[in-house]
Amino acid sequence: MSKYQQVKRIVREYFEALESATPESVASVLKDYVSEDYNWFGVYPFREQKGADAVAEVFWVPLMSSMTRMQRRQDIFIAGTNEIGAEQWVMSMGHFMGLFDADWLGIRATGKMVNIRYAEFTCVENGKITKSGLFMDLLGVMDQAGCYPLPPSTGRHFVYPGPRDHDGLLFEDAPEEEGEVTLNLVNKMVEDLSVLNDSGAMGCPPEVLEKSWSKDMIWYGPCGIGASYTIPRYQLQHQLPFRNNLKDKKFNGHVCRFAEGNFACFFGWPNLSNTPIGGFLGLPGGEVRADMQVVDVYYRTEDKLSENWVLIDIPYWLKQQGLDVFERTQQIMNPAVQ
Repeated sequence: MSKYQQVKRIVREYFEALESATPESVASVLKDYVSEDYNWFGVYPFREQKGADAVAEVFWVPLMSSMTRMQRRQDIFIAGTNEIGAEQWVMSMGHFMGLFDADWLGIRATGKMVNIRYAEFTCVENGKITKSGLFMDLLGVMDQAGCYPLPPSTGRHFVYPGPRDHDGLLFEDAPEEEGEVTLNLVNKMVEDLSVLNDSGAMGCPPEVLEKSWSKDMIWYGPCGIGASYTIPRYQLQHQLPFRNNLKDKKFNGHVCRFAEGNFACFFGWPNLSNTPIGGFLGLPGGEVRADMQVVDVYYRTEDKLSENWVLIDIPYWLKQQGLDVFERTQQIMNPAVQ
């Protein structure tokens, strides 16, 4: 069972080289591993970058200059064939941990440890990394730095754990039939919710979720929403506010979707479009339609989904509606000296 060993090896070596890199050397490290036409997708304010030099300058150099002695602490590492485009991808999920030693994105440095939740999708073709999607919970960084910019969340945000059974690092390939079972279950769940969206229904009967989800499901949502445990609390603390406070929800598809073993993942660019009518995130509804970039990572236990780690680029969703949380935080809490 060695179908994905080469791509896993390349990505693991790339991660190791990045962890040893400095702000001065990171562009060179990228050039060793990525293709000349490398495409990189990130959260706001980084968004889309092309080529090693641009990715280093816009993202890695500022991050490494701010978060010193940074480690990648993985909870899940899987690979598979993209159901959308047939390329081989690797997905790594966990936290970047470092010392917040210099201001970043207008957020004041704390000099203390910080954990940046991430999910990174890496496409490998002909021995080179051709595409990456790196999604980070930047509201979580703001929360840890004491400048959380939104009203209180409906769930509870904290430094989330990996899978309950601590079996998410699939450095050896899992049996393909297990991944097929997991992906079929995820696709059925997505189909059920898409039918609900197309119907125009705002709520969601719990029995729709019970088709795919364990009753003791854990949903690890982005900072701004937080985590929930069990179907009733998940519905109360996220699903119903999401469904009832956003209208005209449209699923736009995925860039990458695959599974390995008991794990599945996907991201879109964008996944969803919707219009806030008031209440979501504790904010008023401006009736401004906006796109959502979403990552989902799933863990299957027997025949049900039991854990789900979700990242939503909430700062980008808000930016489309006229609120730049980084710019506002900079102006209020870390203004330039006049």
